[in-house]
Amino acid sequence: MQDASASPMSPEATPASADSNGPDASESVVSTHVLVPIEQVHKLRELARRTRIHQSEYLREAVEDLLAKYVRPPNGEGTP
Repeated sequence: MQDASASPMSPEATPASADSNGPDASESVVSTHVLVPIEQVHKLRELARRTRIHQSEYLREAVEDLLAKYVRPPNGEGTP
């Protein structure tokens, strides 16, 4: 569980290296810290263990889904 080893004391804007399932090496990434209910942590860890997909990849996917749901494109881009 690679993601669980990250220090909670690390600064939020510290660049993180991309894992094999993460963003391209040319993409800038930052480390962030969030508080998550323990039950969700257990479920995420189990999902990651079962599927062999990093927790960080699932979290990035969740952020993308959230942004797609709530952030509107500027100047009406993407509207039919």
